Amino acid sequence: MSGAAPRPGLRDIEAYGAPQLDVPVRLNTNECPYPLPQAFVEDLAERVRAISLNRYPDREARELRQALSASTGHPIDGCWVANGSNEIILQLLQAYGGVDRAAVVFPPTYEMYTRIAGVTQTALIAVDNAEPWDIGSAELTAAIAMQPNIVFVCSPNNPTGNTQPIGVIQELAEALPESLIVMDEAYIEFGGKSALPLVATHPNVVVVRTMSKAFALAGARVGYLLADPAVIDDLRRVRLPYHVSALTQAAGLVALQHASDALAILDALRIDRDRIVEALGARDDLVVWPSDSNFVLFRPLPPHDAGEVWQGLLDRGVLIRDFRATIPGCLRVNAGTPEETGAFLTALEEVLA
Repeated sequence: MSGAAPRPGLRDIEAYGAPQLDVPVRLNTNECPYPLPQAFVEDLAERVRAISLNRYPDREARELRQALSASTGHPIDGCWVANGSNEIILQLLQAYGGVDRAAVVFPPTYEMYTRIAGVTQTALIAVDNAEPWDIGSAELTAAIAMQPNIVFVCSPNNPTGNTQPIGVIQELAEALPESLIVMDEAYIEFGGKSALPLVATHPNVVVVRTMSKAFALAGARVGYLLADPAVIDDLRRVRLPYHVSALTQAAGLVALQHASDALAILDALRIDRDRIVEALGARDDLVVWPSDSNFVLFRPLPPHDAGEVWQGLLDRGVLIRDFRATIPGCLRVNAGTPEETGAFLTALEEVLA
């Protein structure tokens, strides 16, 4: 028996997955290497104990949205919460994409835009962006000419680490007034300028953020959207019932209460990010790009082979991300603790020697 047949093209899409190998130093998934302090754990445990798990959660996540509104200064009716920023990207494409609609991306950029566009049967238009990956007038002209329904801009950009000028977002929003301009700010706490002020004057601009990185909450899956209230109403039409669990809402609330702890973590990660950039930039057998995020992109130069460098690091217990399929010859490493960063730099020196 052949079994049930999925919709055409579905099995052409491979399941997403970054390698999760059991090694001493994992610097491949842009997670925060520091856990939130014990006080966070205790406050979260107290809040969880008060949850009636036999009841459905607040489907509007009102308390968490109110806390996000207070934190960002954006009105609560323009705040939205989901299971990580990826679910928000999915909901945006469900609401504004689909059959006979198109989304523009500027590769190299976050691969989930392409993957989720395919799953939602949204046509994808790639406007390639050359090194150093700044969206300029040529890219803007090409994107606007396609008259897409959605445009995704990631800033700071994953995997390149660079930020885009806010003027790029404004120009897209004004040239495409009936298109949704999505500013993905998953790494905004590490550097760059937010597009949030544009949301008040340009209702087609939305800002997507996550608590996985700067708030050290990757395991809880909390993402949020700052947008015009009309966009939020559209997402209500595509969301699943009670899509954000009471446990997830509790984790997000307690993390916001410990925002000062997250700021301390940010400072530590910037130090190690800059340490990596400085150390790699001092070598003449590597190309390294400056980063406004919590990761660094670099390229080994001949006679070194990027694949062999990646494997050599892994052999020494250090896992980083192989981006050769996306950007020729490139690898990406995220900032870790001082000890993890030191282990990476030591292993890299051995491999390159």
